[in-house]
Amino acid sequence: MKTNRFIKSLLVTAGIMSVFFGVAGIFIPVLPTTPFLLLAAFCFSRSSERLNKWLLNNKWFGLYIREYRQGRGIPFSVKVYAISLLWATILVSVIFLIGNNYLRAGLVIIAVAVTAHILMVKNRKK
Repeated sequence: MKTNRFIKSLLVTAGIMSVFFGVAGIFIPVLPTTPFLLLAAFCFSRSSERLNKWLLNNKWFGLYIREYRQGRGIPFSVKVYAISLLWATILVSVIFLIGNNYLRAGLVIIAVAVTAHILMVKNRKK
């Protein structure tokens, strides 16, 4: 029984941290918002019904999480905007802000992976 409580506590903590990083990602372009919010949804769905409901009914990002989970897709215009913003911020970071070539390569690899994921999600009409 202690292990179950401990795991739930870890999941709640991870979910709260993921929401924090997801919200920070709205303002800090190199932090990806959606993966953190999806991770929070996963953690809350397995640990706290109250936090899960709060996240899924949140007026700013609840709809996106619900639709993503239901496999409804992403509007094409949102895909174009997300990929454009992603690459603009990654390129600015790689060219002007980061001097380490390993970090540069890591950011480019992350950008390629996120782009591939966004493109693989089906298009949805608004």
